[in-house]
Amino acid sequence: MPTRRHFLTGAGIAVIAAGGAAYWWSRQGKVPLGMVLTDTDIAAGQHLLTQVISVDTHAHPGRSFVVGGEHLSTRLKLYSALGSFEADTIEDMRRGGLTTASFATVSDFQLLDFGERGLYAAREFEPGEAWQSYQKQIQRLKELLQQNLCIPVLRPEDITRAKTTSSIGAWLTAEGGDFLEGSLEHLDQAYRDGLRSITLVHYHTNEIGDFQTAAPVHKGLTPFGHQLVSAMNQKGLLVDLAHAAKATAMDAIAASEKPVMVSHSAIRGVRGEGFDFSRFIDLDQARAVAATGGIIGAWPAGLGLSSFADYVDQILRTIDLVGIDHVALGTDMDANYKPVFESYRQLPMLAGALLKRGLSETETAQFLGGNFLRVFREVAA
Repeated sequence: MPTRRHFLTGAGIAVIAAGGAAYWWSRQGKVPLGMVLTDTDIAAGQHLLTQVISVDTHAHPGRSFVVGGEHLSTRLKLYSALGSFEADTIEDMRRGGLTTASFATVSDFQLLDFGERGLYAAREFEPGEAWQSYQKQIQRLKELLQQNLCIPVLRPEDITRAKTTSSIGAWLTAEGGDFLEGSLEHLDQAYRDGLRSITLVHYHTNEIGDFQTAAPVHKGLTPFGHQLVSAMNQKGLLVDLAHAAKATAMDAIAASEKPVMVSHSAIRGVRGEGFDFSRFIDLDQARAVAATGGIIGAWPAGLGLSSFADYVDQILRTIDLVGIDHVALGTDMDANYKPVFESYRQLPMLAGALLKRGLSETETAQFLGGNFLRVFREVAA
């Protein structure tokens, strides 16, 4: 096979295919694609992105959450010392054709440490610490808006406005409800701040429920958790069940009168026969999310995935299991583990690959952002 080179909107060499091998070249070096995409394939994806809305349901663009972090573990201090790079990631969004992304705070960031089993909460919060950290992180996100790097997404029509004005929409979210500290008054303030979704739990057992990667404490959604889901429904905040232990998630699904989402995860089995991971969800949980009208964000973490093609396979298998109406893009950008989709500049490649693998333009548009926009409209109504 002759060498093929494709230069993607100034991003550098996006694809090199030689002798059947294909790679994506990024800031981190050479990343295997595991498939060959032609110039025509990528151009088709790029063209579609000019026509439709695209949304990332969970991301940390430029790692805003590290700025001003206090009382961190040694490992997290080193991680934070690498700094933030929001303007770079926002430029990647523009180059890749993304319309809107989640800009997520991390409620328990200052508690976290790395262990043999990954991230865990190494200590408990001091009184008022979680709320104070949230205020610092949300102020950082507001500064991005004040600098006109992006525009706020407070309601569904703001996503359409971002598309028509060639702006980047910032949909403000919180990963972990710890910052609420059991207070619906804090929820009121967060809504006024522009927050429009909360991932109920992260890596710390909080006043709402249990998370996936530790032994359960509450064994379901707490009384405050029930109050919170109801209040979020009333205000128009999207309930995110990523990281939630199954009992907590199923209780939240039953409690919610609006569609819910799992912003970044995978269904057990979609990453190859026999592969499992504690951050994945069961098929019955996935179908329960879909039954609310909700969505599951396909997560490109390098756990059972070794190439870009593996991620495309995962997306298609998830669609087969829960239906095209219930799968979305959920990258965990800039805070993911060994991602096989690691830059928004790859988005035309992803769209092109899905078209190449047999999705129609309408179906690909649903995955890219249409499904999310439908859910956001229902939740905000």
